[in-house]
Amino acid sequence: MSTDAPKQNPKQNPKPISANDLPKSWVENAAKDLKGADPTQLASQTPDGITIKPIYTAADHTVSNELPGDEPYTRGIRATMYTGRPWTIRQYAGFSTAQESNAFYRNNLAMGQKGLSVAFDLATHRGYDSDHPRVTGDVGKAGVAIDSVEDMKVLFDGIPLDEMSVSMTMNGAVIPTLAMFIVAGEEQGVERAKLTGTIQNDILKEFMVRNTYIYPPEPSMRIVADIIEYTATDMPRFNSISISGYHMQEAGASTVQELAFTLADGMEYVRTAKARGLNVDAFAPRLSFFFCIGMDFFMEVAKLRAARKLWSRIMSDLGATDDRSKMLRTHCQTSGVSLTEQDPYNNIVRTAYEAMAAVLGGTQSLHTNAYDEAMALPTETSARVARNTQLILQHETGVTKTVDPLGGSHFIESLTDDLVKAAWEQIQEIEQLGGMTQAVLDGLPKRRIEAAAAERQARVDNGTDVVVGVNRYRLDDPVSVDILEVDNTKVRAEQVAQLNSIKQTRDDKACSNALEKITSVAQSGDGNLLAAAVEAARARATLGEISSAMETVFGRYKATPESVSGVYGKHQAASPEFQAVKTRVDAFFASKNRRPHLLVAKMGQDGHDRGAKVIASSFSDIGFDVELSELFVTPQEVADLCIEKNVDVVGVSSLAGGHKSLIPELINALADKGRSDIAVVCGGVIPEQDYDYLKEAGVAEIFGPGTAITDAAQAVLGHVLGERRNR
Repeated sequence: MSTDAPKQNPKQNPKPISANDLPKSWVENAAKDLKGADPTQLASQTPDGITIKPIYTAADHTVSNELPGDEPYTRGIRATMYTGRPWTIRQYAGFSTAQESNAFYRNNLAMGQKGLSVAFDLATHRGYDSDHPRVTGDVGKAGVAIDSVEDMKVLFDGIPLDEMSVSMTMNGAVIPTLAMFIVAGEEQGVERAKLTGTIQNDILKEFMVRNTYIYPPEPSMRIVADIIEYTATDMPRFNSISISGYHMQEAGASTVQELAFTLADGMEYVRTAKARGLNVDAFAPRLSFFFCIGMDFFMEVAKLRAARKLWSRIMSDLGATDDRSKMLRTHCQTSGVSLTEQDPYNNIVRTAYEAMAAVLGGTQSLHTNAYDEAMALPTETSARVARNTQLILQHETGVTKTVDPLGGSHFIESLTDDLVKAAWEQIQEIEQLGGMTQAVLDGLPKRRIEAAAAERQARVDNGTDVVVGVNRYRLDDPVSVDILEVDNTKVRAEQVAQLNSIKQTRDDKACSNALEKITSVAQSGDGNLLAAAVEAARARATLGEISSAMETVFGRYKATPESVSGVYGKHQAASPEFQAVKTRVDAFFASKNRRPHLLVAKMGQDGHDRGAKVIASSFSDIGFDVELSELFVTPQEVADLCIEKNVDVVGVSSLAGGHKSLIPELINALADKGRSDIAVVCGGVIPEQDYDYLKEAGVAEIFGPGTAITDAAQAVLGHVLGERRNR
């Protein structure tokens, strides 16, 4: 289950700065301010080991005469940037049914949003129809349920697809989703050549962090190439791929890791398309990127500038000659993991700072998160605040009046250079492994990101990193906010009824022939899977049926569960709280001749496993015996694993809203097997208003976002020792 912490990069152990690294006169004046203390001690280190000096001058960088719109586009891909036209406000949203999401979209568009970004539910992501038994708790919860062309048509009802740019975050079931979008456009009267928007289609990052994959890496990369080929020929206005670093940062990646791994993914996709025989300049202008913007303000600004500079170099090396192929165009989204359940109105401020960083870094479009998203999907009110954050930025702050206003800043220019160098080193490490597909198979990026996540958790728990309202400046009385709750049972019933209607009215022979064609194309390697799927979608094949037609050949991928060890313990070694719980665990071992035994489980189709991995890693360092379930398991499968491993406690990580159905099912399954003695605890994105429901169902402990690991470990150990609480 566990793997040792990965070795640190040389950049993560830099030499401390000396007085010679700082202006002499400043050192003298600073020493006076500090009453004789050494000013070099004001320097700090980023998690990547980049030194942040207390003062920067022109000697710290070399600024060329580059202008915005000039290669390598450090200052922006367009000469005029926002002075000519502001960035696109593209809010990411989707929930419940297509009808509900359509109403939400149309309202947002009327209130100033300029582009659509669709969030699909986890059943859709994983290639399952809503009636599949493995997705009972997932339908409509974390996005909109799409089972067929009919759902897609409703989703965009009244939204002209020849005028509106549509972004779709989809990677696993990318073939049926894009096929249904194309057919929905056709039946709206819009030929596919006129469709504009983006399909994420970034499967490599799914194997690294987000885990909404379906097929193994090699056939998944074939799917990527088929989509690039099809869109380059038939959909010239559509972006065939959005190479995403967002989910890497959300999973714990450092700034340099997000930058390096994202660009390395991009290199792999370009090479894959070239191997298909495509000319690089025929498809590269339609590649786009997607970055996360976190709370390290200047680092995030510099990251976007460094990304553009590096991508221009990379594409030149890969044979691009068209300037558009060398321009890194990016969408950005403010960080979800920076949001807190505690004192949630602080999240409005966090998101505003992050949005400003994205704009000053030169993004092309932006999504701003809502303040309640650490607990649930946004309400109409919180979504309005999030959208208005961007409108205020555009119209009230003056940021659109000049291009690259931070260009020439000694600090920003130096930081940009540092990020370029540090990311290039990691890209070269990936290249030495044979490229990102091979690196993913090796597991290197995943291990590095999980180690960074464990280190970040340790820094928050020991107070090194301050999070206002969480580990400092806490409120005595918690703030409650209204949240949105989706009736999963109702949504699923509606979707199943729609599925049954489609299957009863379609031409079964035409549908079967189209599905067989997909399987044949997958088996032979001849033909284009997206082209075949478009024909199946026209014949009203469902998303699950199209996915299964490929799964017959490709199989369904299963990852081996493992986590890093040693990182959390290393960074918490001096913490009294860490030592206190570790001492209790060691005493348990001394008296029982065994360790307290914990199973960390992920149920349903939620693949976001940062929290589960951090818990598994940190509890192992504390001294627990820790098991980690596979992803996408059912409550019955978790109960069987609890008994097989003979655990004391099972901890369920829930981030996608299925807790009210899946966790009680697990408790009942354990009871049916005569093992009600196994305590069930849970954590993650669980609204406080659901706590009583879960406790009445038999949950022993609930750990909300921001809970210190040491506090959680003390509580879990209390249940192992029979000191039951809240039961």
